[in-house]
Amino acid sequence: MFIRYHAKLGEKITMREIADDLRNAFRKSNNALAKFIIFNLAVFIILNIVNVITQLSGTEPVFKTIMSFIQMPPQLPSLLIKPWTILTYGFVHLDFFHVLFNMLFLYWFGQLIMSYLGNQKFINIYILGVLAGGLFYTIFYNTFSFYNQNAEAFGAPLIGASAGVMAIVWAGATLMPNYTFHLLFLGPVKLKYIALFYFILSLIRITGFNAGGELAHVGGAIMGFIYIKQLRKGRDIGLFIEKIMSLGERIFKPKPFIKVTHSMSDSTSKATRSRSKETEYSSVSTNTTYFVNQDEIDAILDKISERGYEALTKEEKQKLFNASKK
Repeated sequence: MFIRYHAKLGEKITMREIADDLRNAFRKSNNALAKFIIFNLAVFIILNIVNVITQLSGTEPVFKTIMSFIQMPPQLPSLLIKPWTILTYGFVHLDFFHVLFNMLFLYWFGQLIMSYLGNQKFINIYILGVLAGGLFYTIFYNTFSFYNQNAEAFGAPLIGASAGVMAIVWAGATLMPNYTFHLLFLGPVKLKYIALFYFILSLIRITGFNAGGELAHVGGAIMGFIYIKQLRKGRDIGLFIEKIMSLGERIFKPKPFIKVTHSMSDSTSKATRSRSKETEYSSVSTNTTYFVNQDEIDAILDKISERGYEALTKEEKQKLFNASKK
């Protein structure tokens, strides 16, 4: 099934538009969706190039060693030694169709989250989905003897963005269950039915050949659902991700150069300050700021769910936009 219409505007999407979005990804701020897609694609290309080189040179163990540091093992002892893999696996793909469909789904559904909840919450949901998917797989593998007894078939390390993508899909379905997508060959289908279909499909395949991936899908979907439910109650369970990112920015962001300026004369300085105040007062009088609380946001989201985004008033759209920037 292919979604052929823009998730936010209902307009037809072309591959050229997607390419333009990706090309301009790093020129824009608050553009995590495109950056995540680019990063996943870059890792896919690099790993496959390294794989080819090591095979041709007869150094396959080098590639296996690299993979062992980024794919997530289901065995607890191995995971405790490499705890970072519960996150890194969510950006690793080796198969072309695996990365293609994951990135297409991330693009289509991610635009909904970016439009209505903002850049940071998109990041929170994706990362939490990846973590939940890995945790879900680990718990099942180490709890149910079925997986241990068939370790050769079901004990493969976990890779792929599917858990993060499923979290995005289910967050969107929980936020706007009646939002309609137009699917090729099927026509208009509500988002809640798309999400439910893929959840049930993953659930009935958790004992199949891709058991690890399907378990990760289920874990990611549950996390996406929980995230929105908690957000409606005024709790952002991904707040720790924002704090970690802020800390990283403070540590690695280069310090600005010291700017040296000459002092002005008293009369010039007073005139400049006077003009600045006049400009400030003018801007305050001509711009309206909408202050919102969580109850108002919940009411707006409920309205979107029932009647769609276009039913919002200009003030409600502005409130939602302001809230997404927090």
